[in-house]
Amino acid sequence: MMPLIFSELSGAPSWLGAVLLVTLSFAVGFLARYILLRFICYWQGRDRKLFKSLEKHLRGSIFLFFPLLLINVGINYININPDALSFITTTLNIFIIISFCSVLIRLINVAQDMLFIRYDINLSNNLRARKIRTQIIYVKKVAIVLLVALCVSLILLNFPGVRKFGTTILAGAGVAGIIIGFALQKSLVNLFAGIQIAFTQPIKIDDAVVVENEWGWIEEINLTYVVVRIWDLRRLVLPITYFTEKPFQNWTRNNAQILGSVFLYLDYSMPLEPLRQQFEKILSETKLWDQQTQVLQVSDTTDKTMTIRLLMTAQNSPTAWDLRCHVREKMIEFIQQNYPQSLPQVRATLTDSGARETHG
Repeated sequence: MMPLIFSELSGAPSWLGAVLLVTLSFAVGFLARYILLRFICYWQGRDRKLFKSLEKHLRGSIFLFFPLLLINVGINYININPDALSFITTTLNIFIIISFCSVLIRLINVAQDMLFIRYDINLSNNLRARKIRTQIIYVKKVAIVLLVALCVSLILLNFPGVRKFGTTILAGAGVAGIIIGFALQKSLVNLFAGIQIAFTQPIKIDDAVVVENEWGWIEEINLTYVVVRIWDLRRLVLPITYFTEKPFQNWTRNNAQILGSVFLYLDYSMPLEPLRQQFEKILSETKLWDQQTQVLQVSDTTDKTMTIRLLMTAQNSPTAWDLRCHVREKMIEFIQQNYPQSLPQVRATLTDSGARETHG
């Protein structure tokens, strides 16, 4: 059918044929996109996550890719000056390559969406999901860089001068590559450090870490830098080599579970058994506790107070923080109401030195 339509265009004036070709191509492209998305929607049935992702990411790219292909085929059936035809064909080829690269990048984003749905990090035990997500994100970024480099190479090959002097350009590119390599040495080190982190994984997406005396979560792992979301919603941006060259604390490397601690400083008159019973009661009444660990110990003493350490576990670091604050508040409230005399006190002994001198 399409060859018959193209043959009809060859009998029309060049400007009219061009208008008809562009109009027809975009109409067919829109129809092809609509049919493809409807088919995927019908195929998925009720679970339309793939359809929603495709519709979100391929909204404009396929709409351009199909028409450009049709225009590239149909342009040969229109009466156009050979010089102009050569320029138009080269331009169309370039846009087809760009559009095809855009489609591939968007399909990579669709694949990422589907994998993110499969590996959900919102679950309590999300260690494996966070490992795989970290690798997916980094592999995606590397794949996009390679696709863009391939796209630029294919575009350059459309110019006869580039193909004719390809050997010379490649030799010059080798020398230039060495020079650029020295100039971008730091960036290349960051890139390889990112590959190392993606697969050895000293850090993962959503890990709880302490870096530069700041506590927060790994929010982004990019090609050359890492974004840490600080507990107060600030963002700490660090070069990716920081996590391969400097020590830092990772609280959730092997398990999302966190051991939290609360310290109370009390007078020696405070009995320990009521404290222990109240601590167990507080934990049993809150959903923040994961029912794994509960410990009350006298961890230190001074000449004025004793230090009570309360240990408890939670499913993850944000929950552990809330649990510690909850336990601290409830324990202080219990002591204030029942043993106010056992709060830290300063003792002083007054003596009548004058009386002793007289007596002597």
